[in-house]
Amino acid sequence: FFWLSLNVWLFWKTFLLYYQGLQYYYLHQMLGLGLCVSRASASVLNLNCCLVLLPMCRVVLAFLRGSQKVASRKTRRLLDKSKTFHVTCGVTICIFSVLHVAAHLVNALNFSENYNEDFLALNAANYRGEVSQLNLMSVLVPGLTGVIMVLVLFLMCTASTYAIRVSNYDIFWYTHNLFFVFYMLLMLHVSGGVLKYQTNLEEHPPGCINPNKTLRPNFTVPKAFEEPFPDYTTEPFPEDLPVPEPFVQNNFMRICSEEPKFQSHFPETWFWISGPLCLYCVERLYRYIRSNKPVTITSVISHPSNVLEVRMMKDDFKARPGQYVILHCPRVSALESHPFTLTMCPTDTKATFGVHLKVVGDWTERFRDLLLLHSNQETEILPIFQQRRYPKLYVDGPFGSPFEESLNYEVSLCVAGGIGVTPFASVLNTLLDGWKCYKLRRLYFIWVCRDIESFRWFADLLCMLHNKLWQENRPDYINIQLYLSQTDGIQKIIGEKYQALNSRLLIGRPRWKLLFAEIAKCNRRKTIGVFCCGPNKISKILHKLSNSSNSYGTRFEYNKESFS
Repeated sequence: FFWLSLNVWLFWKTFLLYYQGLQYYYLHQMLGLGLCVSRASASVLNLNCCLVLLPMCRVVLAFLRGSQKVASRKTRRLLDKSKTFHVTCGVTICIFSVLHVAAHLVNALNFSENYNEDFLALNAANYRGEVSQLNLMSVLVPGLTGVIMVLVLFLMCTASTYAIRVSNYDIFWYTHNLFFVFYMLLMLHVSGGVLKYQTNLEEHPPGCINPNKTLRPNFTVPKAFEEPFPDYTTEPFPEDLPVPEPFVQNNFMRICSEEPKFQSHFPETWFWISGPLCLYCVERLYRYIRSNKPVTITSVISHPSNVLEVRMMKDDFKARPGQYVILHCPRVSALESHPFTLTMCPTDTKATFGVHLKVVGDWTERFRDLLLLHSNQETEILPIFQQRRYPKLYVDGPFGSPFEESLNYEVSLCVAGGIGVTPFASVLNTLLDGWKCYKLRRLYFIWVCRDIESFRWFADLLCMLHNKLWQENRPDYINIQLYLSQTDGIQKIIGEKYQALNSRLLIGRPRWKLLFAEIAKCNRRKTIGVFCCGPNKISKILHKLSNSSNSYGTRFEYNKESFS
């Protein structure tokens, strides 16, 4: 709401400034509403070009999330909306860019049709009715850079759609990195100085009469300027000089002592974008230095359903459960990198951390082939520390995510869909090392998969945690429910050691409304954190139920990350 109000206020304030401002009187007379709309939309563009970079400063967001400076959980949850805010600012930039371009096309026509013969410095055309004036904005620096920026923005916008990102992520990645070209052109765009304002208002009040200059016939002044200017010295009009009626009020008139002087605006865009752009560049430099040393891959494990587990080590690497890292493998792609949630975090006793990645798309396929050494095996690859044929892999991060908060609630409900279980795997691994130091006292873990083999990704982890809690006489600490959504009949996770999970394996989909009612009944008057990583359909259902009221005084707070 604050962002929307700021945009509306800035647009209206700038519109009125150019519509009523005395310094823009002659320019407004020439260009009309096109001037007001173009400058108002430019102000909104400046604001959003400034804000769109901030959600991409991942190191800053991770620091704020993990620091004590943001003590409020509600405030920390706002940081989880960073991606949504980035997209919103991007859409706003696209919309107001169209409005800005349309207004300047009108301005280009008005520069030609309303050529001012009295004040030549104000003109952008060479003469009245110049036909080539329609192409004026494409010749000058502002017009040329504006056209290129529109093309860049069009590429970035279209390549950001869901269909493009799913079918060919490379296109999205490369076109989105054109943002640097966009900002460089934006800085050049404002240096043209086509629009000018009047600098000598005291010597030449707009609409004043110059006695040393013959009055042009049929020259009138708008009613807004018929009122006397209290800040200017007025003189009685000479009685022997005939004066048009609109200029005479109580025998006083406005006298100008000199011709108006015009000057181009000092570019303001620098003030808007220089700070966020420098912050982003400094962060990218810091991230490059931090991730410049490759990690040591200790093991690679091939899991069912095209899932690959990579375990690695890196000096001084620290992470919290729920965070994610960005992997970059130069042999796969020189520029492309991808985020993956940590499924295992380093601890005081072990330095190993790991990720699970589902092989979908060109990048993950090439990465798998390099790691598995072009082997067709689907069995586990044992850690071979003498193995030096692994490709170089660079890790950037870790970065924060909503799932860090799952340990900060007394009761948490974690819902995973398929490979969306990865952020919760790190939470489960952390609880396996020790749960008493955290605020969490009860965890509801719901995992929905299409095939039975997918549960084998973390079946060992779930069994180990289940057995540990039973040994510590806390079997109610975690409530595990596994749902097999697509099956031809009753199935079980193969293996004698998975009996504890088979008893919690259900066929079909969860009945979410009944599930929420049961959890609310068992946790009266408590605040429950709801965490979801999965398809949008599940996410929307959970979001709606979290916002619904119940008769038990239980409050659900919804947190979500979408990998789609």
